[in-house]
Amino acid sequence: MKNPLIVLASVVVCSIAIPILTSVVSYDSIEVTPKEDKKTVVVTKQIVKKAEKKLTSYETINKKSPTINVYNHKLGKTQKMDIEEYLCGVLAGEMSSEFSLEALKAQAVAARTFVMYKENQGNSNKHKNAVVCTDFKHCQEYKSYDELKSKNGKNWMKNSYSKIQQAVKETKGHIITYNDEPILTLYFSTSSGKTENCEEVFSKAYPYLKSVESPYDKNYSPKYVSALQISNKDFVDKFKRSYGGVQVNENDLKNEIKILERSNGGSVDKIKIGNKEIKGTDVRSILNLNSANFDIKFNENYLDIVVKGYGHGVGMSQWGAEGMAKEGHKYYEILSHYYKGTQIKDLY
Repeated sequence: MKNPLIVLASVVVCSIAIPILTSVVSYDSIEVTPKEDKKTVVVTKQIVKKAEKKLTSYETINKKSPTINVYNHKLGKTQKMDIEEYLCGVLAGEMSSEFSLEALKAQAVAARTFVMYKENQGNSNKHKNAVVCTDFKHCQEYKSYDELKSKNGKNWMKNSYSKIQQAVKETKGHIITYNDEPILTLYFSTSSGKTENCEEVFSKAYPYLKSVESPYDKNYSPKYVSALQISNKDFVDKFKRSYGGVQVNENDLKNEIKILERSNGGSVDKIKIGNKEIKGTDVRSILNLNSANFDIKFNENYLDIVVKGYGHGVGMSQWGAEGMAKEGHKYYEILSHYYKGTQIKDLY
């Protein structure tokens, strides 16, 4: 028989050691909890990514902004303007001040780049004594400070115009380049879900003006869908006035009209109306549609034409940019998305 004292000592030692070992094992198993660690890693990565975005800056040069000649088509004369002040007038004319700041900044950079692109064209401009004009049909919309103040009032100038000035100031000197040259920054209101290849709309290809997805327009733009209802007779009359040789039976339009081809972005490229093959852009012009992306529903005496998007569809969609901004994208990410293969350069 073993010594009772030894047995008692062994029991005491075990009663102390076992809880200690158990606590050590339990502690190890709690510290290494895979689910909690994975969550922490994911959250940390997201925070790091957001921090990296905030740290991105293209402001490397701090020089005085240049003065440019602008032909004011309303006044019929050329005016000298500081380019940054001119851009505030362009931004106020081309985009609503209610848009997000990052969308406004993207528009400011696009507008500035347009000026530099035009300057590079030299004598090819229609207004030889000016780099750009104030007519949106030829260059960019421009509204002077006095025009804006008179139309919108002091409160708008204080709250909204200051936001426009901020967008211009925070992108001072930034332009978009391809092969170190300013690009042709085409832009428009609303896409139909994709932008267009430039060559399919304007018959000239640019490597940075390619069709890209633009998914946010549908959710954010009030101009995403529009419709036109027109009688068979009015439809036929409009095309007969535009195309003298067109022959079409207004009582059988379902068989007289056929969409032949669509662009990569979804717009009608070619459509047959009676005996004539017509471009979709011409149909848009004749019927005054918001875009060339349309479908036709045939009824007994009239047509329902459903249109997606607003504008020519090439380059940056302004409402698409607004959607990207709302989703947390920065202005340089917006520009990189819509103008493929480009870089931002700081000129001054």
